Amino acid sequence: MKRTLLVAAVTGVVASTAHAQSSVTLYGLIDSGVTYTNNQGGHSAWQQTSGNINGSRWGLRGSEDLGGGLAAIFTLENGFNLNNGTLGQNSRLFGRQAFVGLSSAQYGSVTLGRQYDSVVDFLGPFSLTGTGQGGTYFAHPFDNDNLDNSIRINNAVKYTSANYGGLKFGALYGFSNSSNFANNRAYSFGASYSYGGLNLAAGYLQFNNDMNSLALSATGAGAETGTYTFAAGTQRTFGGAVNYTFGPATAGFVYTQTNLDDTDGGGVSAGQSGTASGLLFRANSARFQNFEGNVRYALTPAVTLAGAYTYTRSNFGGGISPNFNQVSLYADYALSKRTDLYLLGIYQHVSSNPEVNAFINALAGASSTQSQVAATAGIRHRF
Repeated sequence: MKRTLLVAAVTGVVASTAHAQSSVTLYGLIDSGVTYTNNQGGHSAWQQTSGNINGSRWGLRGSEDLGGGLAAIFTLENGFNLNNGTLGQNSRLFGRQAFVGLSSAQYGSVTLGRQYDSVVDFLGPFSLTGTGQGGTYFAHPFDNDNLDNSIRINNAVKYTSANYGGLKFGALYGFSNSSNFANNRAYSFGASYSYGGLNLAAGYLQFNNDMNSLALSATGAGAETGTYTFAAGTQRTFGGAVNYTFGPATAGFVYTQTNLDDTDGGGVSAGQSGTASGLLFRANSARFQNFEGNVRYALTPAVTLAGAYTYTRSNFGGGISPNFNQVSLYADYALSKRTDLYLLGIYQHVSSNPEVNAFINALAGASSTQSQVAATAGIRHRF
C-alpha cells in the first residue's frame, strides 16, 4: 500500500513537472475610441475608431522545454477591427504574426513564418509610433519607414540573438517562394545596445519587387492590397536611434531614411494614403528622411505623458519636394495594470508644394489643405 502511494506521488510530480515545462498562453489587446478630424476630404468628421494606439489583436504564444536550455516556441497572432468584428490584414486568420522555431537561452532563436523585420524590432521601440505611448497616428508620413508595422514579411526566416551584456542583434530573410529568387523578396538586419540609462539602435530593411506584376510576395501585398506602403522596384530603409532614461523621464532621437527606385508610374498605395489624393512619384526614384525627437514622462504611477516632433524631408521628383512637420501628444491614465484611458492629439502641416495635402497616418482620408488635426479619446484593455 505504501509503495503504491509512493509510486502515485512520484508519477504526479513527474506529470506536474512535464506540464510546467510546456505552456500555451492566450493573450490580447483591445483598443477603441472616438476620433475627431478637422479636415477629411474637405469636411470635419467624428468617428468611432479601432486600433488608435495599438491594433486590436488576440493570439496564442507557446513554448516547450526541450532540455539543455533549448525550447520550441510559436506565436499565432490575429488582428481585427473592434468596430465591426472583421479580420484585419486583409482577412488573414493570423495576419499580424505566425511563426514557429527554436530558442536557446545561450545562442538566441531561429523562427520561420510571417514576422516583423529588424527595423520594427530594433528601431521601433525608440519612436513613439512603435510603442504603446503614441502608436498608429504618430507614424512618420505614410509610415514610409515601417516603424508602425504596416508591413509584415511572409516566408521569413529570422534570427534573434540572446542578450550579451546589453547587446542584441538579429536578421531576417523573406523568400520570394518562386523560381525567380531575386525578385519579390525582403531582407533586414539590426542591433541594439543598452548600458545603464543609455540605449542605442540601428536597423536596415530592403524589398526587391517585380514592378511588372507587383506580386510583392515577401510582403504579401500581391494578395493584400494596402499593406505595402509604396509601389517601387526597390525600397531601402535604414536608420539609427538613441534615448536616455533619467528618473521618470526618457528623451530620444530617431533618424530614418527610405530610398525608392524604379517608381515610374508608382506612388503611395491607396491602402495607405495615396493615389486617392493624387500622390504619385514624378521620377524614377523618391526619398524620405525623418527626424523625430520625443520625450516620455511618468508623472505618477498612474499617469504617463509623451510627445514627439517629426520633421520629414521628401523628394518625389519633378520638383515635388514637400516637407512634413508633425507634432504628436499623448496622455494616459491607468485604471489598473490591464486597463487604461488615453487622449491623443496630432497636428501635421506640409510646407512647399501646395499640390501635396496633409494626411495623418491611419485616418480615412487626406485633408483638402496642407494642414490636418486629429484628436482621439479612447480605452485600451489587455488580457
